[in-house]
Amino acid sequence: MADHHGGRHTAVPQLDERTSFFAVFDGHGGKAVAKFCAKHLHMQFLRSAAYCSGDLASSARKAFLRMDEMMKGQRGWRELAELGEKGPKFAGVLESIIWSPKAGDAEKLGDGWHSEEGPHSDFSGPTCGSTACVAIIRNDQLVVANAGDSRCVISRKGQARDLSRDHKPELQSEKERIENAGGYIVAGRVNGSLNLTRAIGDMEMKENKLLPAEKQTVSAEPEVNTVTLSEDDEFIVLACDGIWDCMSSQQVVDFVREKLKTEDSLSAVCEKVLDRCLAPESGGEGCDNMTMILVVLKKPTELAATSSSEQSPVMPTKSAAATSSSEQSAVTNEEMRPSEPDAPKTPTSSK
Repeated sequence: MADHHGGRHTAVPQLDERTSFFAVFDGHGGKAVAKFCAKHLHMQFLRSAAYCSGDLASSARKAFLRMDEMMKGQRGWRELAELGEKGPKFAGVLESIIWSPKAGDAEKLGDGWHSEEGPHSDFSGPTCGSTACVAIIRNDQLVVANAGDSRCVISRKGQARDLSRDHKPELQSEKERIENAGGYIVAGRVNGSLNLTRAIGDMEMKENKLLPAEKQTVSAEPEVNTVTLSEDDEFIVLACDGIWDCMSSQQVVDFVREKLKTEDSLSAVCEKVLDRCLAPESGGEGCDNMTMILVVLKKPTELAATSSSEQSPVMPTKSAAATSSSEQSAVTNEEMRPSEPDAPKTPTSSK
């Protein structure tokens, strides 16, 4: 049976005047869920009451779980059908980047998501799914939320530090949740099918009505990691497993760091990483689809020597994304430059 993959991303360098939002989504069984997340997840994050109160971690958790809820019923069915194989190829990505209202506007948006009636009102959600790895930057705070085997890595003085954990069946805590929910693991796959343990979608593995969403066989609940950024932090890479299967976290950091010394275009750096991972034969490493976002926290000229002067505000100086797929040999990439925020405040370290 052929498996159709779909890598998507969302990059909103200024979600509001203090916050940047970056995400990669790696679909399995189809592209629709990855596209749905690229279109809607950052909006649900933005409109959360937790976001307005400054609780970015709780807002991220709620946004991930909300995706599964939104994909049910007539409205969910219709959206997924429109975003599926016959829909506009990059509709979800383009809408997510172009339509990114400020927090105040989001509060004015009525939900009414499940009020739509139709022949698919009892739709229980998609059988395909997607990973989701999100990085949110507000001043000197970095929040990473992850469900699945996409990964977020930060370069700290040239040393790679994983900010997320790959959710695989061999993890004991994941195995216990799966078995407690009535699932099983065969040949390293959940219920003999899925080779990861957390994902958005995959609703046929979330049918235990006695358990909450976070305790289902496959859970959309993200693991959230919050760190305080410092002048030692250079750049962040978010990428799907198509890249991490070919290169280790440290290899990616070393490769990107070296290219940044001579390459001004971040899109070009992303493309070179993808080229490094591409394999000529579909059966070898590099045959998986690949999606990558590179977020530079300090100017490339500063990577070689970090100034010991007073720390400046930590805001992304530049970001870029690139995608590639085994279904199409071409590499698409785009570069996004955030505009300068008005009079940014110097961040203070949390204690």
